[in-house]
Amino acid sequence: MEKIPPQERWVAVEQYIANHVTPPDPVLEAAREANASAGLPSIDVTATEGKFLHLLARLAGARRILEIGTLGGYSTIWLARALPADGRLITLEIEPKHAEVARANLEKAGVAHLAEIRVGRALDLLGELDRQGTEPFDFVFIDADKSNGPSYLAWALSHARPGGVIVVDNVVRDGYIVDDGNTDPDILGTRRVFEMLSTEPRLSATALQTVGSKGYDGFAFAVVTEENGRR
Repeated sequence: MEKIPPQERWVAVEQYIANHVTPPDPVLEAAREANASAGLPSIDVTATEGKFLHLLARLAGARRILEIGTLGGYSTIWLARALPADGRLITLEIEPKHAEVARANLEKAGVAHLAEIRVGRALDLLGELDRQGTEPFDFVFIDADKSNGPSYLAWALSHARPGGVIVVDNVVRDGYIVDDGNTDPDILGTRRVFEMLSTEPRLSATALQTVGSKGYDGFAFAVVTEENGRR
C-alpha cells in the first residue's frame, strides 16, 4: 500500500465514508457555503459527524433537543431533521452575526419552524430557561466554549429526562487532555467534564476519538440513567 501521511489518509477515509453514507445534500452544502461566505470560523461538524448526531437523536426518540453552540446552524439542521413534526429544538449562540446566518440557513432548510435560536451567553440563556420552567430535554448537544463545559454538562444533567442523551463535542483536543501540565482553560474544562462523567452516578458515559478533516479530536456520550429530581 502506498505510504500516505496520516492526516491525508484520515481525510481520504472520511471522504470515502461520506461518499457512501451521506449522499450529496444541496441544503446542507449551501449552509456550509453560507457560513464560509459570512466569514464564520470553519469549525462545523463534518457531514459524517452531523449524520451521526442525527441518528443518535432519532435513536433517542428525541422530541425536545437543546444545542449549546449554534455557529451557522449546520449541526442544527441535522438535529432538527431528526425531530417529529411537533418536535422542538432550542439552540444557543453568543454571536449575533452567527445567529443571523444560522436563521437564514434554517429557513432555507425548511426547519425554522422546529428550531428557535436564542442569542447571548449560554449560561445566561440557560438561566432564562430555568426561570421559564422548561420541560426536560431528550437530547442535548454541547458544542460551545470548552472552559464552561462542566457547567453546561451539569445543567444538561439536571434538565434531561431519564434515558435522555447528552453529547459533548471536542473532548480530545489533539490529545492535550492527557498533558497534566497544560493549563489552557479549554483543556482544564474538558478534563473536568471527564471527571464529572466518571463520578456522576446518574450518567452512563463513554467517549470516542475521531480523526479526519478536523484533525484529532472526539466526542463524549452519556445517557441519564435515573430520575434527577425534575418532573
